[in-house]
Amino acid sequence: MPLTAPLTPRRTPPTPLVPAAPARRTTTPPASRRAVRAARVAALCVLPSSLWRVAPAVGIPVGYEADALRDRLQVPGWGTPALLGLSLLAEAVTLLTVGLTRPWGERVPRWVPAFGGRAVRPAAVTAVAGTGAALLTLIFTVLPAAQLLMGVAGGDADPHGPWLLLMRLCYAPLLAWGPLTAAVVVAYHRRHRTHLRAHA
Repeated sequence: MPLTAPLTPRRTPPTPLVPAAPARRTTTPPASRRAVRAARVAALCVLPSSLWRVAPAVGIPVGYEADALRDRLQVPGWGTPALLGLSLLAEAVTLLTVGLTRPWGERVPRWVPAFGGRAVRPAAVTAVAGTGAALLTLIFTVLPAAQLLMGVAGGDADPHGPWLLLMRLCYAPLLAWGPLTAAVVVAYHRRHRTHLRAHA
């Protein structure tokens, strides 16, 4: 008979399963549908007036008399690249507005020399875009509304009849350009502010 009892292995109690902590989101949440829609509408608001400026630059008079094209718009001449450049600049601004709702607006595209791949600073973007939205609202919303209230009419060199109506229809959407851009900037600021607070 053995002097000692056989050793029985001690059973280790099972470790309770603890649910893993959810991974912290490190990327900024996507823009809301309302902000995306506002950015797209802002881009569409600029397109008609851009096309209107391109028309005389490429030789389509759109109601302007030859003297008005030559003396006022300087077409043909330096007015041609000026009109084309102004239209391209306006479309570039709307592209930057759309960028506030897109991933490439959070980080500089890699194909951009010297700055490709760098994350943008939301505070700087908000400041610059907010200033731009204020200027757009002043130039294309407040001033035209004030001129309309004061009864300021267009010049004699402007188109007349149906062409004048078409020109006004092309430029009328610009009244909403500044406010729509401001709405996109506010949404961008709120989205990044909420994200920074959540991960502070």
